[in-house]
Amino acid sequence: MMRALLIRGMLVGVLAGLLSFGMARILGEPEIERAIAFEVETGAHAKAHDHAAGEPETVSRATQSGIGLLTALLVYGAAFGGLFALVFGLVYGRVGPWDARTTALLLAVAAFITISFVPSLKYPASPPAVGLAETIGARTRLFFAMVAIAVAAMIIAVETARRLLAAHGAWNATLIGGAAFLAMVTLAGLLMPSLDEVPHGFPADVLWSFRQAALAMQATLWAAVGLLFGSLAEPVLHERAIGKRQ
Repeated sequence: MMRALLIRGMLVGVLAGLLSFGMARILGEPEIERAIAFEVETGAHAKAHDHAAGEPETVSRATQSGIGLLTALLVYGAAFGGLFALVFGLVYGRVGPWDARTTALLLAVAAFITISFVPSLKYPASPPAVGLAETIGARTRLFFAMVAIAVAAMIIAVETARRLLAAHGAWNATLIGGAAFLAMVTLAGLLMPSLDEVPHGFPADVLWSFRQAALAMQATLWAAVGLLFGSLAEPVLHERAIGKRQ
């Protein structure tokens, strides 16, 4: 069964990546072009690339925004789609009395919150000209640390709600679990180091629009996975149920 779910998850992930690519082209690319224009106008681009002076451009901007971006999002979608399928197989029927479609949708919402939304509140995506080249590694580690904290907090919150379900009812248990999650990620956000590498004079509307576009891409990906995967998983789970009864 897990193999069948994995294949379906990766296929759904590829489709979700394709939809995210469309969102990136519509919302993200115009803001990237504006950020690059600022970078060139202020001379930041030249300073950041002095060591490459005279060398040919390795990857053209057209390739980066076209086939390069598409390939990256398809691989990203397939990887997370496969991971989503594996987690779905582990939690289905264990965290609540929900059918495949409801479980997939709730799992996708949890994934978006923990992998994209919460980490982006602390360490939002940045367009070109924002961020120092020498801090890329540190910023990446901080972002993934926030992802790990958010995932752990979500697991603890769900388990807390499950344990309180019988004694306090579904509504109260859910509220308590949600409050526990908010408390944990808020505390983590306050304790984690802050970053402020936005150059003086960078257009605030470009920064805001780019970060909105980055979240919109993630929301599109996880919405597509959550809405489509359950439909493809239902036949697999139905066949498994029939096989158990025979």
